[in-house]
Amino acid sequence: MALPEEFHDIAKRVNNWGRWGAADEIGTLNLITDEVVRGAAAEIRSGRRVPLALPLREDGVQTGMIPGRVNPMHTMVQINQEIFGPGTVACSDDAVTMGLQAATHWDALTHVSHSGKIYNGRPASGITAHAGAEFSGIDKARHVVSRGVLLDVARARGVDRLAGGHAVTPEDLEAAEELAGTRVRAGDIVLVRTGQVQLYLAGDKHGYAFPSPGLSVRTPEWFHARDVAAVANDTMTFEIFPPEIEDLWLPVHALDLVEMGMLQGQNWNLEELSTACGQEGRYAFLLSAMPEPFVGGTGTPVAPVAVL
Repeated sequence: MALPEEFHDIAKRVNNWGRWGAADEIGTLNLITDEVVRGAAAEIRSGRRVPLALPLREDGVQTGMIPGRVNPMHTMVQINQEIFGPGTVACSDDAVTMGLQAATHWDALTHVSHSGKIYNGRPASGITAHAGAEFSGIDKARHVVSRGVLLDVARARGVDRLAGGHAVTPEDLEAAEELAGTRVRAGDIVLVRTGQVQLYLAGDKHGYAFPSPGLSVRTPEWFHARDVAAVANDTMTFEIFPPEIEDLWLPVHALDLVEMGMLQGQNWNLEELSTACGQEGRYAFLLSAMPEPFVGGTGTPVAPVAVL
């Protein structure tokens, strides 16, 4: 089934192909300039550090809906082994098998395609079984350090957690901006809190996943107008799921990643950050969210840290 005209109309309005040249592979990360990073560092007041990643464990967030996206399987490969002979220092090593998008992660620009294309008009056939993503792999997304802004949509709406069917709109984002007392600006990384991750933290993995609140198909235009560098939230699916437009699956993924070239993150734990921002009365901070540089990867685990 072809994508509807409504989708293509939005795609034309947010398209960044060629904006940073035909060879560009990082999209809106180009907006994180040295000046933006200096401004981000100036947001630090207390030095309070807030981790935003979920623990990596075998009983993780994945439900089995997506084939191959397995939760981390941790194995010890040597335990207190004196590898250089008796009486020498002993070593313990471990190994992990996991889906790169299994837990708290970034989606690379190559994570989805539509109409046979990925970001900057390159063919989706550039993603192969042998090498992964030839262009715009997650290893190209370097230096993801910028000013972060928490848009606490749940608190702005006067609730601790959004209902499963709630589509986060541009109006919601602006209400959260008002709560935050700051305006999202060019080069920012926006973190959208729905409170949905509370269900997973409480042990309700399936309730956390479906139905899920998430970003509306209307939000990419808002992010494009503000020149946002990247967006992450605290849900499994990032966008509202099931979709708000019948049979239009993952349109926000396609608009953000393919058309705009904007990294998006999922399964971020924003609960402690929400508390910290409320206590300090500040919702902007320095955010370090460096991807693990898997060459050719279409996503990667990330352990972000906000510094207030």
